[in-house]
Amino acid sequence: MNKPFKTAFTMLLATFMPFAGISQNKYVKYVNPFIGTAPLNDPKILGYKLPEGWRSWAGLTFPGSSLPNAMVQLSPMTEYGSGAGYEYEDDVILGFTHTNKGHWNLCNIPVLPVTESAEKYGSKFSHENESAEPGYYQVYLDDYKVNVKLTSTLRCGFHQYAFSDAKNRKVLFDLGRANNKVRRWKFEQLNAYTIQGYQDVGERIYFYATISNQITKVDKKDDGLRFGNVLVHLADGSSNKPVELKIGLSFVSAANAKQNLEQEIGAQSFSQIRTKASNVWEKLLSSIDVSGGTPKQTQMFYSSLYRSLLWPALRSDVNGEFTDAKKNVVKADFRYYTEPSLWDTYRNKDVLLGLISPDVTLDVIKSMKDVGEKTGFIPTFFHGDHGASSIAGAYLRGIDGFDIKATYKLLLRNANIPGARPHIEEYIKKGYISDPDNANPEVETKAKAGVSKTLEYAYDDYSLAQIAKKLGDTANYRTLMARSKNYKNMFDPSTGFMRGRLENGDWIKNFDPQQPYYEYMYREANAWQMSFFAPHDMPGLIELHGGPVKFEKKLDSLFTVPWNPNHIARNVETMIGQYSHGNQPDHEAPFSYIFINKPEKSQKVIDYILNNLYGIGDDGLALCGMDDAGEMSSWYVLSSLGLYTFSATDPEYIVTVPLFKTVRWKTSAGKLLTITHTGEGRKLAAIKVNGKPVSGYFIPHDLFKTGGNIDVFTVK
Repeated sequence: MNKPFKTAFTMLLATFMPFAGISQNKYVKYVNPFIGTAPLNDPKILGYKLPEGWRSWAGLTFPGSSLPNAMVQLSPMTEYGSGAGYEYEDDVILGFTHTNKGHWNLCNIPVLPVTESAEKYGSKFSHENESAEPGYYQVYLDDYKVNVKLTSTLRCGFHQYAFSDAKNRKVLFDLGRANNKVRRWKFEQLNAYTIQGYQDVGERIYFYATISNQITKVDKKDDGLRFGNVLVHLADGSSNKPVELKIGLSFVSAANAKQNLEQEIGAQSFSQIRTKASNVWEKLLSSIDVSGGTPKQTQMFYSSLYRSLLWPALRSDVNGEFTDAKKNVVKADFRYYTEPSLWDTYRNKDVLLGLISPDVTLDVIKSMKDVGEKTGFIPTFFHGDHGASSIAGAYLRGIDGFDIKATYKLLLRNANIPGARPHIEEYIKKGYISDPDNANPEVETKAKAGVSKTLEYAYDDYSLAQIAKKLGDTANYRTLMARSKNYKNMFDPSTGFMRGRLENGDWIKNFDPQQPYYEYMYREANAWQMSFFAPHDMPGLIELHGGPVKFEKKLDSLFTVPWNPNHIARNVETMIGQYSHGNQPDHEAPFSYIFINKPEKSQKVIDYILNNLYGIGDDGLALCGMDDAGEMSSWYVLSSLGLYTFSATDPEYIVTVPLFKTVRWKTSAGKLLTITHTGEGRKLAAIKVNGKPVSGYFIPHDLFKTGGNIDVFTVK
């Protein structure tokens, strides 16, 4: 199913066909929002047979309507407690929720059109009668005989329900349910056409909504309690006139939700809002024009670019108000966003967002600084301290419209004061973070993930050092650069791996480099996957491994030593030897051959990943791992263009062979950057910039400011 996107409607549905002309936009039509919603079950790809009852953590994307970096993601729900709420193999829709990320959270304010009261609600549906494109989703609910269309603005959702029967029309507000545990909810009817309320899941999500048909009765079940709901009964109407629900969201108040709705939708029609949504996406996607690839490659490129631009999510209202990290309502002159998924997205997606939408990146940094001012620390997210890389990378690329000195001071606190980086005192004192010895460590053994933390903190120190250098802070620059070498303290020359150490400095004895761990020595990885991570100091890493020849041999083994199918960790999946593309920790490794002048070996691995691990399965809808707020998609986008952010902090890009013959990139500076691939083979022979040969494999970020031509020449 990969049309815009499957609309084999019956005669009954003919009158409900999507609005003609919307998907005629050139670039929007390539996007398939269903990619990433299907399960990945093939043990040959996963590396192991899924235990009974498991669903692989692959994709976890949502197919519903959203604008770029919006507050609202309006999408169908087929299973609560799942990654993104929608799983392609399911055949019952439970509701349509208004927030989504793909991390087992959010999925707030579920709404469902129904025709009868029941203990449990939900409707069968068929993918034959379901379609989606950026800013739009449609499905026919078989049990209720309702055709549902959804579109959205930044802060609002627009529902359109075409009931086959003009009588017995109802709308369920399933407010006791969300992906997070619902603590309390509130629902108020303001008049015959207007309602408001909130859902409390640790934070409150307020809503204000208008319904086109008169409300005749409101039935509340378990008012305000978990699993409770509200059934709104509507007056009979015309069978050929759909019921329209317009709903505004706010993380501040119902009054703000009302203001958001009035300003963003107001009296506009469904088709007007849908057209605007499509045009917003068309403008953004059209910034990069690719040609010369296969239809699948083109579809995967624009679908991945689309996924790369959904998160972080907006949290401030049209009046500028938002709820800050201290739970206070404040107002600012910038748009307030959620923190990025930094453990994942610092590698590539945060840079890509800055290239496409620098205004969003600027406000994301201001939002992170606001959190830092309220809490004392810049957000870290999950593991590492990669706000240092994301902020440094943006700043060094020219996104500098924020208070860099104040932000730098906060980042220095992260790097030196306990409270942001776990075990920072040990790291500073010893140059590494230890783990305890364990006679029988298992996948879920709890510890410090000391190897991963040490390697990641070393890179974060390097990133922060680049800001120090730019600001002329020589003392901190020297200290941080010295600390950036701490990754070497985890390398055991006797085994050739990054290996855990005890508090006294001895190597951990029970050591199996193939065993993955969630947080013992390694964070969601094994020794193989972490032994090639030092993107800021590849010459030093190569030297640790014994020089180019030994490094090449070790790297060959990473991609060829068979994965043990008995090593099962949910998110360490999709294996090429010991390399896991289904998770982020080793995503730089395929490019590492380039540092020993073997780009053809890198290209072979990169091409295999691009052509085989995205769009998997008969329908081409499975991904190799969690999209993780767009990181997995961004890896595809940048790798397929032949420009990857190997060390995302540094304002440069490593050049590989693009999938496409021609790339025309309209940069945010208003310039044109053209990438041309000449040659029949995939073996990199030469790189030229503006007609001049390039020494090495990197091109500078300045090309995005000035425009220019990159020529990539290949041979068979």
